[in-house]
Amino acid sequence: MTVMHLSESTEMYLKAMAELGGQDAIAAARLAERLNVTPVSVNEMVRRLGEQGLVSHIPYKGVRLTKKGREVACNVLRRQRLWECFLYDHLKIEWSQVYEFACSLEHATAPEVTEALAGFLGNPQTCPRGNPIPAADGSFKPLDAMPLSEAKLGEMAQVLAVNATATDVLKYLQEKNILPGRVVTVIEVAPMQGPLTLHVGGKDVALGLSMAEFVLVKKIDK
Repeated sequence: MTVMHLSESTEMYLKAMAELGGQDAIAAARLAERLNVTPVSVNEMVRRLGEQGLVSHIPYKGVRLTKKGREVACNVLRRQRLWECFLYDHLKIEWSQVYEFACSLEHATAPEVTEALAGFLGNPQTCPRGNPIPAADGSFKPLDAMPLSEAKLGEMAQVLAVNATATDVLKYLQEKNILPGRVVTVIEVAPMQGPLTLHVGGKDVALGLSMAEFVLVKKIDK
C-alpha cells in the first residue's frame, strides 16, 4: 500500500468516511455529526480532499472515497485498531476508552512501527470493538452483519461489533453489557421511532434506535 503523508485532520475525515460507509456515498451532515464539526467545515475539507483525488462527489447523495482515499483510510484504520488491541489486551485500558486513546496514537505511528505492532500482537483480525483490522495491503473481509436497529420483535442476535466512536456512547453500551459476543433478544419495539427493549445478560435494557445503529449483529435462529 502506498503511504501518503497527510495532515491529522485529513486522516480523520477519511477514516470517518470509511467507518460510516466504506464505498457508499456519505451525506455531509452525517460526516459533520460524526466528527462534531460544522457542515461548512465539512464542505471546505471535502473540496480539498477532492482536489487531492481522495474523494469524489456523488450528486444528491454526498461524497465517496476514491480508490486512493480508501487506501489511506484503511491504513489509518489499521493503525487505529491495532493500537486498540494493544491498549485493551496489554495495558488493560477500559473498553469504552480505547478508541479515544488509540486516536491519539494513530497519527504518529510510522509504517515500521505499525507492522512491528501487528507482529507483536499476533496479527489480530478484529479490534476490541469487533471491527475488522485491514491487512497491510489494505484488504479486509467485511462483517456479515446488520445494524441492531433493524432487528425485529422476538429476534435473537449476537453482537459482532460496535461501530461507535464517542466515548460516552461506548461507555453506555458497556454499562448495558451490549458488547461483542453478547447475545441479545428484542422483547419490545416502541412505535414512532422509539427505543428497543433488549434482554441481555439476564437483564432488560432500553436502547434508542440511533444508538442501536452503531451495534452490528448477526441473527440467531432459535
